[in-house]
Amino acid sequence: MMESIKEIFKIGSGPSSSHTMGPKKAAEIFLERQPDANHYEVSLFGSLAATGKGHLTDFAIEQVFKGRKLKINWSPDVFLPRHSNALSFTAFNDMGIELDSWTAYSVGGGTVVDDIQKEETQSIYELTTLDEILQRCEKNGQHLWEYVEQVEGKEIWDYLSKVWSVMKKAIDDGLDEEGALPGALKLPRKASAYYTKAKNFSGRMERRSMIYAYALAVSEQNAAGGTIVTAPTCGASGVLPAVLKFIQKYYDASDKKILRALATAGLIGNLVKYNASISGAEVGCQGEVGTACAMASAAATQLFGGSIYQVEYSAEMGMEHHLGLTCDPIAGLVQIPCIERNAFAAARALNHNTYVLLSDGRHRITFDEVVKAMKQTGHDLPNIYKETSTGGLAVFHHNRKE
Repeated sequence: MMESIKEIFKIGSGPSSSHTMGPKKAAEIFLERQPDANHYEVSLFGSLAATGKGHLTDFAIEQVFKGRKLKINWSPDVFLPRHSNALSFTAFNDMGIELDSWTAYSVGGGTVVDDIQKEETQSIYELTTLDEILQRCEKNGQHLWEYVEQVEGKEIWDYLSKVWSVMKKAIDDGLDEEGALPGALKLPRKASAYYTKAKNFSGRMERRSMIYAYALAVSEQNAAGGTIVTAPTCGASGVLPAVLKFIQKYYDASDKKILRALATAGLIGNLVKYNASISGAEVGCQGEVGTACAMASAAATQLFGGSIYQVEYSAEMGMEHHLGLTCDPIAGLVQIPCIERNAFAAARALNHNTYVLLSDGRHRITFDEVVKAMKQTGHDLPNIYKETSTGGLAVFHHNRKE
């Protein structure tokens, strides 16, 4: 059974749901478990250790243990079997005797599990494939958002309303900010300039420039540690808000319809998380930006009046055309190539919508099949391409600077 879509849409601070939000939550859990220890030790493994500095993993943990004795160990070459984003906590008394230890895994989207716990929240979705859900919806004359409401209850709309408010604010704040982003790259923000230029254009050029500006705004806010909504992760948080804002601005979509599109997008993200992964450290960026594009593609197609089968097709395309996408961030920062990928994935989502609405919704590869393919592809990728910054762009940029 799948958990609530609330776990896909988490409100928090960037730059990384798996490397910042997750470790911070794990630290809070362990400190609550052992609040009176004399000192603590935290060991980071695999991807968490490899790119932890760039993702502010140590800073997030130190903030939780502020005022207490803490030692952080880094083991980037050690990968625990359960997940590549692993960290262990140990508490000691004043004699140096171990009081307690705990190993946790940050599996993406800010979710934390351990070797016993499989899910953070109560599972509520009995159907765990899109094919099953489509059959249910067809039988009952429902759209996908109606199925979400049926499972989650009407209170889901209050939560999604808050999510939409935070998404819009992240766009507005990002469009208003200028200057360089924090970190060694000194990467200048682009959203504000793109937005200004977009307003001076007209027609197709204006619209394409505006979708870029919206996505850049959220992604830059995330990179700066601002407040965003995981959709499904921090690193891919710019795609869905940009598409929804764009459609609301240019096609007058009401907030009610936007929330319904969010519900459908959340369902798509939930299916990927349950059947594969949304963690870049586990399956590469195809699990982050690929999933975000699938979510945004589905949402857009629903907003433009697509049938449940056209929505499924659009989501499938969003994932299919990101298969094999690696996660190789330069300097371990959620900046290059992450920020631009959000902008282009948002534009792709709109392209998928147009392509699918021209069709009758029939196609050969199902969404469920492409999710399985993504999972297998992710497992086949070497670790250097899964958020360790030891391959691809990260290496070539480093060598060029040397």
